[in-house]
Amino acid sequence: MHLRPGIQLANLTDTGCHRAENEDYYCYFEPESEEQFERKGRIAVIADGMGGHEGGQIASAIAVEKVRDAYLSHPSDDPREALVEAFGAAQSAIQDFAREHPELAGMGTTCTCAVLKDHQLYYGHVGDSRLYLIRDAAVALLTEDHSLVRRMVREGSITPEQAAVHPDRNILTAALGMQAAVPADFSETPLSLQSGDVLLLCTDGLHGLVSDPELGDVATNLPAGEACEELVRRAKNRGGFDNITIQILRVF
Repeated sequence: MHLRPGIQLANLTDTGCHRAENEDYYCYFEPESEEQFERKGRIAVIADGMGGHEGGQIASAIAVEKVRDAYLSHPSDDPREALVEAFGAAQSAIQDFAREHPELAGMGTTCTCAVLKDHQLYYGHVGDSRLYLIRDAAVALLTEDHSLVRRMVREGSITPEQAAVHPDRNILTAALGMQAAVPADFSETPLSLQSGDVLLLCTDGLHGLVSDPELGDVATNLPAGEACEELVRRAKNRGGFDNITIQILRVF
């Protein structure tokens, strides 16, 4: 795939230190034609599957590929509208696959998707994978985890510091594939991007072991490829309990 000027891109996925399989999945894509690129922009997606190694692998792959394809093929030039439809298509595709393969009942996945179009950022999100914006060394978490501990923090029953080490921190309250309607989040209005901005997408195998300030420091001060390698190394040095996936997009 040809990468157009305007961003520096790097991505990396690692099984980690304890898992036999990698249930994470990611993609970055730009349409080949200039006309399609002007309509759709660039798209980056990550997903963290669950439901046994086979179910998790399949769910995350379906989510990423369906979100990408449905977004690109949607007739609307409005990225938010296309993303909402794309997440719905991924939800249906995972549920259909699980019905056709009963042994994979319970399969599901997180999914976080960023669209860059005309120096504007749009995103869709469900689960506890994350999208960060790093600007002028300040780290802003754009997504909110759909997790039990995040709900407890909102309700005031635990602190963010307690949530980081809580034994139930991996329990999700929303994911693609769940039987109930998935309350995915979407950017209400686009966010204007500036030269020097860094977008970082990652699964909880990274943000569960590496702090937000560390993510910002490394992503700001190293080239994108080296930053991915360094952040994965830090997560593995701290136990690497889960699969680790990261995408970094530096905007010029």
